[in-house]
Formats: sequence, C-alpha cells, structure tokens
Amino acid sequence: MKKTSFAVVALMLMFALAACGQEKAPENNGAEVNQGAGEETPAEVTLKVGASPVPHAKILEYVKPMLKEQGVNLEIIEFNDYVQPNTQLYEKQIDANFFQHTPYLEQFNADKGYDLVNVAGVHIEPFGAYSKKVKTTEELKEGAKVVIPNDPSNGGRALALMAANGLITLKEGVGVNGTVADIVDNSKKLDIREVEAATLPRVLDEVDLALINTNYALEAGLVPTTDALFIEGNDSPYVNILVSRPDNKDSEAMQKLANALRTEEVKQFIEEEYKGAIVAAF
Repeated sequence: MKKTSFAVVALMLMFALAACGQEKAPENNGAEVNQGAGEETPAEVTLKVGASPVPHAKILEYVKPMLKEQGVNLEIIEFNDYVQPNTQLYEKQIDANFFQHTPYLEQFNADKGYDLVNVAGVHIEPFGAYSKKVKTTEELKEGAKVVIPNDPSNGGRALALMAANGLITLKEGVGVNGTVADIVDNSKKLDIREVEAATLPRVLDEVDLALINTNYALEAGLVPTTDALFIEGNDSPYVNILVSRPDNKDSEAMQKLANALRTEEVKQFIEEEYKGAIVAAF
C-alpha cells in the first residue's frame, strides 16, 4: 500500500511539474518579444546647434517640433558673435551651427586651420546699407563716416555693394574679396572704417552710413526691405548654411535636421515671417 501510494504521488508530482513548465513557456516568449520591440525603438538623440538669435534660432525653433517626432531633440544655443559658434563646434562643445555663409566659413577655416563643413544651404540674407541721417546716397556729404564689417568676407561684400551703388570704385577683378586698400576711386572721400559686425547697429546713430548684416539688422528692429538705403538682390551668393564637423555631417540626426530646414513648410515660414528680408535658397 505504501509503495503504491508513493508511486502515485511521484507520478502526480511529475505531471504537475510538466504542467508548470508548459504554463511558463508562453510568458518567457512574451518577454522576449517585448524586449525585442523595445530594442527596435531608437533612443532620442540630442543635437546641440549654435545659432544667431535672428533669424537662425527662430527658424530652428520652427523645425524643433517636427524633429522631435523623428526622435531628435534639438537644443538651440544662441550666440551674438561670429567666432564662438565655430570655435565651440570644432571643440565638440556643440554638434552644429547655423549663422554663416560659405565665404565666411572658408575664410575662417583657412585662418584657424579648421575643417568645418557645409551640410546644407538654407536661406539668403540680402546685405543692406542703413542710415539715420540721410535718405539717399546723393545726400551723403564729402567725408561722410561709413562703417563696414571688419571680417574679410563680409567687409569685401560691403565694399562690393557700395561699388555697385556708385559710392566707390574697386580694383578690377577683386569682386567681393576687395579690401579698403583696393578702393581706386572715392570721389566723396568717404571715411570708411571697419568695426565688428555685431556692433554695427549700435553705432548707427554715430555715423552717416552703416553696412549691416541682415541678422544684426533684424535684431536691432530694422526692416531690410523698407529701411535699407540699398540692398543686395536675391541673387546673392551668400547662402546661409548649416555647418558641422566631418565626423558627424552624415549622421542620421544631422541629415534629419538638414532635411527639416529645407522643407516647403520652412520656405513658407520664411516668406510669411520675414516678407522678403530673408529669402529661402532651396
């Protein structure tokens, strides 16, 4: 009797253990599927992008929600100068910047020995000349004070714009690479001085004419299409670009940002927000 009872109990225990094993199997399979699904969902990537406050940072703010939907967290760091955004990008403190045009980038790379690269062209900011003392160039008196940016690419751009509007004549062939030393005719004996680009709006009251980058003009409350005495046409070669390093220019997150900045939605935003003061370049 005891042997029979023991055998029955042992047999029942075996069936119970087998049943438990069958019940656990689906749970384990389910856990593996869930884990696999979790691995397929990419983690959110953060991109730190340096930008001038206007219009660059505002354009980046516009695309921020659409990038969020694509798994990219856009962190925008504003700069009020043209040096730190490139320096911090090269030193890997930020991932990209958006504030400059190609001639400036090429000159900066050459001067500093950097290898920063153009990722995508976004918009053109027609360069303009502003004054609070005269309404036409004809009103400029002999010896009038004129200020232009002191960096080579924008300084040459300003001089070329002055030449195109009959204020000076530059050596033949220098184009936008001209310097004050390349002026061959200055009939009004204009007193042309070079100052840091960011300070140009602040000295506007003190001079007769200031050649100001559009981003700084906008920050100062100037409207290029109505306030400028004269301004570049929309065929300007100075397209503002998204810039990164060679090691991250082809990353998925960077390409998502580049694509977002060149959508029809951004083009419409630029047209409605800036009304011709800024022109989409795509």
